[in-house]
Amino acid sequence: MQRRNALKSIAAGAVLAGASGVFLSACDRGKPQFHSVDITGAEYAKDFKLTDFDGKPRTLADFKGKAVVLFFGFTQCPDVCPTTMTELAQVKKLLGADGDKVQGLFVSIDPERDTPAVLKEYMQNFDPSFLGLYAASPEALAALAKDFKIYYKKVDGKTPTSYSMDHTAASYVYDPQGRLRLYARYGMGPEALAEDIRLLLKTG
Repeated sequence: MQRRNALKSIAAGAVLAGASGVFLSACDRGKPQFHSVDITGAEYAKDFKLTDFDGKPRTLADFKGKAVVLFFGFTQCPDVCPTTMTELAQVKKLLGADGDKVQGLFVSIDPERDTPAVLKEYMQNFDPSFLGLYAASPEALAALAKDFKIYYKKVDGKTPTSYSMDHTAASYVYDPQGRLRLYARYGMGPEALAEDIRLLLKTG
């Protein structure tokens, strides 16, 4: 009798464990699984006030309805910046018709050399819809970088104009409602980022 009761207890436990597993799986399925770092609800990098290469003031509200990918860099960057922009252009192609719902933004951390004309020419190398943005002053750029938790530092070169810039090599991704959602690491590849953005466009 005791053996029969013990078996019944084990069986009941297995059923409960199975039900719990199903419940957890259902919960997992309800939350989007991103390749990027999910930072939904972050209390920083919520907005910006910058100027684009055509002299137009810009904030996140200008891009409502689109997934925004924002990257801090400089036009004379030898590898990370052009690679990031090239991959973002590839992301738009991978998304097909939804590619028009992606807005690429490049924030210059090199105000000395990245004039509006230089920014415009640089961005058009990657995609005609991408915008280059700059801050009103070095102080405004420093404040913005602090708010966005972005690191950048000038590294002296052999001549006064041949310096380089160390900087954070990652992108922020906002959903179509303008909410910060993802931290996309450098080198994750266009396919992974395209999948993440497709999820954002689908789930909002």
